[in-house]
Amino acid sequence: MRPRSFTCYSTGLWLLFLLPAWPAASAQNLQSFEKRITVKVLPNGLTLILCERHDAPVFSFTTFVDAGDVDDPSGESGLAHMFEHLAFKGTSQIGTTDYAAEKIALARVEAANDAYEAEYLKPVGRSEARLKILRSAFLAAQDEAEKYVVPNQFTEVAEANGANDVNAATGLDDTQYYWSMPENRLELWAWLESSRLADVVPREFYKERDVVMEERRMRVDSDPIGRLEEQLLATAYVAHNYGRSDIGWPSEVSQITAAEAMAFHRKYYVGGNIVIAIVGDVSPKTDLPMLEKYFSRIPAGPRPEDMTTVEPPQFAEKSVVIREQTQPVYMEGYHRPSYRDPDDAVFDAISDILSNGRVSRLYRSLVEQQQIAAEAQGFSPFPGEKYPSLFAFYAQPLPGHSPSEMREAIHREIDKLKTADVTGAELQMFKTRARADILRGLADNQGLADSLAEYQTRYGDWRELFLQLDRVDRVTRADIRRVANNVFVASNRTSAEIDTDPLPAAARSDGAAP
Repeated sequence: MRPRSFTCYSTGLWLLFLLPAWPAASAQNLQSFEKRITVKVLPNGLTLILCERHDAPVFSFTTFVDAGDVDDPSGESGLAHMFEHLAFKGTSQIGTTDYAAEKIALARVEAANDAYEAEYLKPVGRSEARLKILRSAFLAAQDEAEKYVVPNQFTEVAEANGANDVNAATGLDDTQYYWSMPENRLELWAWLESSRLADVVPREFYKERDVVMEERRMRVDSDPIGRLEEQLLATAYVAHNYGRSDIGWPSEVSQITAAEAMAFHRKYYVGGNIVIAIVGDVSPKTDLPMLEKYFSRIPAGPRPEDMTTVEPPQFAEKSVVIREQTQPVYMEGYHRPSYRDPDDAVFDAISDILSNGRVSRLYRSLVEQQQIAAEAQGFSPFPGEKYPSLFAFYAQPLPGHSPSEMREAIHREIDKLKTADVTGAELQMFKTRARADILRGLADNQGLADSLAEYQTRYGDWRELFLQLDRVDRVTRADIRRVANNVFVASNRTSAEIDTDPLPAAARSDGAAP
């Protein structure tokens, strides 16, 4: 497991000086952070982490909700993403001119939508005339509810008080909300953030549902690589939710309701499932009582149970071929364990050695030496890391070259990992880069807030952010050979490729036959 801000960097010689001093520096940093970090679990189960940094009168925060696309109920894919959209629509006090009247109007919208969908989903006997009437009634109810909306008021209030980079992200494993703000607006932030967690309103839900449908069209339906990834995952997984579309299947997204979204919120947005990290010019002595007052408003509840479905071992190679008139691409994936596996750092090492920059093995071989690919990389974990996932490879052939060439070239590089140790220099450079990434993350308030919240959630202790480097240091060349031989085998492989179909004869400018 690595921080969300983990990025591949070219490493200068100066980083080599970090190597001999790192064990002492790591302990010193951990001890230093322990003096500045306070963890408070509120009676409702919500965890607050405060890290004092008084260099500037600002703070950054990350609200980490342990629920993402993988937790969408069966038949309701897209709900976690939809709720991220709702979180910016305001509360009963923000974003409305008259909530009492708006609440009645929103109930009418939901009733009108239920009536329309009940007719639309009839397997037999659906009346198109009645459907048209019900659709008109639904649109009229939406227009009535819209009269009470103050658009974008939540974001505007935050930004008017100095908030910067107001944003959120829904992943497969979690949902995160974050921004930075002046320290003298900490109480305003606490009110805003606790309000949208405890007092969310499904305002403009169906308008936002249309926005998500458009996102799907852009990211998947109109994007060849998006379609290829979706098909690869749907083929690689037969049981686990990692095989579902992350943004949702069209038939499900188009039918999820505000009532279902609020049920999702009641289950997952409970105190025990939320960690909030605040980094900057904050003081636990003076700020914690105020923060506890606001965030105790969030409903109490234990963390929802983790998914119990386990993907069965793959025992046969699987493949997907898409034939269309677009650029060829090759991908393949191998099942690997989750971030809690003792070999997690070994997979990081393999990814780094194969793909980190212009000195990596895949770049040098496929791009520079053979000159058959415009891009080639291996990456892990994919598509998520909370549960067992994939180690994936990707290559984009140059004109005149094919996906099958990419496949063969990638397999030659994999075979080298199986039959010969990586060099000591390659392994040491991976460890240097991993350490450098940690140091960079610690230096940035937002990056540190991200990591503290994530590690507290995943391990129950933010200190794992530092202790992970012990696991990096323990990786050996023999470990890499062992893992490569165990994981990168044909029976554990799922491949997907786009083969470019020639244009039909009638569409060819020269009129020649294909």
